[in-house]
Amino acid sequence: MTKTIPFEVTGRVGEIEFRRYPPLVFASVDTSGDDSGFNLLFAYITGNNSAKNAIPMTSPVITAAKIPMTAPVVSDASTMSFVMPAGKTPEEVPEPLDSKVRIVPVPEREAAVITFKGKTHGEEVKEVETRLLKGLRDAGIEPAGEVFLMRYNPPWTPGFLRRNEVGVEVKR
Repeated sequence: MTKTIPFEVTGRVGEIEFRRYPPLVFASVDTSGDDSGFNLLFAYITGNNSAKNAIPMTSPVITAAKIPMTAPVVSDASTMSFVMPAGKTPEEVPEPLDSKVRIVPVPEREAAVITFKGKTHGEEVKEVETRLLKGLRDAGIEPAGEVFLMRYNPPWTPGFLRRNEVGVEVKR
């Protein structure tokens, strides 16, 4: 069973949920806007690291144009990130053996999120992103970064069973 990163729900506005996330550590790779980084990250957590140890998989897998929730989407290149187990510091995770994999500390932050089911094709994600940004604008809340996508299920999971989220860091 894959563990999910912890968060505290701090409020709601319509379909938007506000969450406070603790400090996290990401293993991140730059991609060309596709899922090419997944294999590099999967190799890292299955032993392609200085300790030669497996690291437990944590969901969600996060995709953004920049490192999500720090200065985080919408460009030809993007970043795919796996979240390291909760409570780990950058010094406590093994060093990647592939230089394309970076270990990135992410400070505590609050995010606005909309959850949706199905595949994460561009049009579907863009529609949820539009709803998220409009809902925040209507509530008088400014995004503090770029929108990011969080995917919780393996690729073989049927679309109607998939949990996905579009989020953006906010300051309220």
